[in-house]
Amino acid sequence: MKPWFKRSLFGFAGAALLAGSLAGCSSHRHGWGGGYSEQDRAEFRARMVERVGSKLELDATQKQKLDVLAEKIQAQRAALRGGGDPRAEFRSLFAGARLDQERAKKLVDDKTAAVRTGSPEVIAAAADFFDNLNPAQQQKVRDFMERGRRWGHRG
Repeated sequence: MKPWFKRSLFGFAGAALLAGSLAGCSSHRHGWGGGYSEQDRAEFRARMVERVGSKLELDATQKQKLDVLAEKIQAQRAALRGGGDPRAEFRSLFAGARLDQERAKKLVDDKTAAVRTGSPEVIAAAADFFDNLNPAQQQKVRDFMERGRRWGHRG
């Protein structure tokens, strides 16, 4: 494979990855994302913990561990979003006559660093929550993941 073709292919793949991650971080605006106050996000997290807690029949300790997990995920999403508007950041890469490659690389590096930094805490919280479920509760989580739907929704 010619070097220029290989570089172009990797560049395109990187741009697609960047576009997908930015779109994923910015498209949903329900409780976890931007436009909501800290109080709104806390209320959403509490409702989510209650809903999942009732589906899994969690005790108080398990609910507390789920709340910690939800808090860590929420913090990770906020870190991925950064301080600004991800869509505007992404659009600005295409504002000139040429794609701002250096800025795109920095954006990817920043998002990657946010994932690398926050992931150990999210993984530890997820393990702490899941490992403290009884086998029947763990199976319910597996079943939920297998279906690929959110709890409480039909279809």
